[in-house]
Amino acid sequence: MDKVLLLIMAASGLSAVSSHAGLPYHFVYEQKNMTEAKSYCREKYTDLATVDNMEDVKTLNNMADSSKMVYPGYQTYYNYRAWIGLYDDVDSWRWSLTNTSFYKPGEAEFRRWRTGEPNNAFSKEHCTAMGVDGPWNDFSCESSKKAVCIHVRGPDVTFILTDISMTWPAAQSYCREQYTDLASVRNSTENQKVQKLIPTGESVWIGLFRDSWKWLDGSTSLFRYWKTGEPNNNDGTEICVAAAFNQSGQWEDWNCGVKRAFICFGPVPASKHVIRLTLEKKNSLDLKNPAVMEAMLKQLKQKLKAQGLDDNITLSWRKQADGKVFHKKKKDEL
Repeated sequence: MDKVLLLIMAASGLSAVSSHAGLPYHFVYEQKNMTEAKSYCREKYTDLATVDNMEDVKTLNNMADSSKMVYPGYQTYYNYRAWIGLYDDVDSWRWSLTNTSFYKPGEAEFRRWRTGEPNNAFSKEHCTAMGVDGPWNDFSCESSKKAVCIHVRGPDVTFILTDISMTWPAAQSYCREQYTDLASVRNSTENQKVQKLIPTGESVWIGLFRDSWKWLDGSTSLFRYWKTGEPNNNDGTEICVAAAFNQSGQWEDWNCGVKRAFICFGPVPASKHVIRLTLEKKNSLDLKNPAVMEAMLKQLKQKLKAQGLDDNITLSWRKQADGKVFHKKKKDEL
């Protein structure tokens, strides 16, 4: 059989996708508030940065360009900072007694907060106490108070005041060991029953608590790198966190509405390139055969790797509008 020379062209026919691993962190120096930064990171990468240990802190300090975090009109204290993915979950209040059958519709959501509460003073108030007059306040869980336990026996519910003062976690353990749990207050009637047990001039623990600092991506990492005196909830609305790169990357709580740089984490989005090839066919090889096309891709990948492209590359043939990959090259076509 005579050899026939054909110039076969895959015009815009080969797609190469490279997915470089890159660094897990990506600084974005465009000014955005926390909500905007979160949306950007989730669209472009994975999420706002989670920081797991001091190695991560060191990495961020080495990457940060503080000169790009200086904003006209900002006080010095606002500069050199970037959002990370830690936030205070102030809306996560729930009862220690989790048995859903104990609550009728709406009862688990009953609240009797005092005016101005909860206020999360100094970003440390995650547990609830009832005052002698009935309304509730949020307190530091490490405060020492007497507690009201609940004892549930079928439809019978009894409230019991402890004899000694203790922290909220200790009160929870005590009530669970001796009775059912710390008191859940499902309605105004039960609120009055608990109120009658409170000694004059005191407040007592009840079973309502909330989560504190969480990572946006759902990580359970407990690593924290707070600057001395932080978090302090200075203006009552500081529930978002920024790393201060003029303070060795230490963390501060801030109002989420401040616009500043931010740090994303996650893989770099894959970049896609279209390569136009001219191939010579010097035998009767069937270029439509899937096995032949796959073998050609493997050879091309090896050549691209030899030219310095990393191993995380994916090649695929791209069909033209007519459904074909290969077309004969016209004599006058470049």
